[in-house]
Amino acid sequence: MNRPARLVFSDVDETLIAQKSMLDFLAYYFGGTDGARGARLAARVRRDLFRRTAAGASREAMNRLYYRTWEGESAARVARWARAWYAERSRAPGFYLADVRRALERHRDAGDTVILVSGSFPAVLAPIAAEVGAARLLCSVPATHDGVLTGGLVGDPCIGEAKRAAVRDALRRCPGVDPARCYAYGDHLSDLPMLAEVGHPVVVGGSAELMARLPRARALHPRTAVLAPPAPAVGAALLGDG
Repeated sequence: MNRPARLVFSDVDETLIAQKSMLDFLAYYFGGTDGARGARLAARVRRDLFRRTAAGASREAMNRLYYRTWEGESAARVARWARAWYAERSRAPGFYLADVRRALERHRDAGDTVILVSGSFPAVLAPIAAEVGAARLLCSVPATHDGVLTGGLVGDPCIGEAKRAAVRDALRRCPGVDPARCYAYGDHLSDLPMLAEVGHPVVVGGSAELMARLPRARALHPRTAVLAPPAPAVGAALLGDG
């Protein structure tokens, strides 16, 4: 990054886009590559995540469990299917929350560096980052061996406190940037650690719980209707805020 005036951090799922990318892509990929058997696998994974979450499992543990589903899949094949997923889904009205997208575009046009911060993974996020002109991705990174996904992660899932650590590292790499002038956009309580690191937090959707914990935050209520098919209601609790 070339000494930007400000860094602008944005969550992705239900902040920039209207759906839960991880769960939606899970069903898209396995249903598309393995038909009815793959669709059953994706549904079974969702049910298992829900059951474990209801029993008190942490978001971090559920993120790791989600990525285990990808063990043995070709990373290149997953990336190809992720591009197809994006091409199909992004054509639907309401895929992007338009007000947030416009806000990020205004930041970019002003010379700010836009960075997407998500518990989702690069194959799914890269087309979104390219579309909105994001300079970097801070996200969960699936581990690979000889081009095959191992089911593990490189480091921690990028949710909660890991988002704080990622934002702090990005700011540390830009010593000329004042965090008090930077922005962050998020919709969920798991975004609080990220939002608290900047001078201008923006709560997309105006979560009462987030606003209570960040009284200096600005609420942004996107006017665009969420028209894309929603992910299962368990998504937010299972995987953290992507």
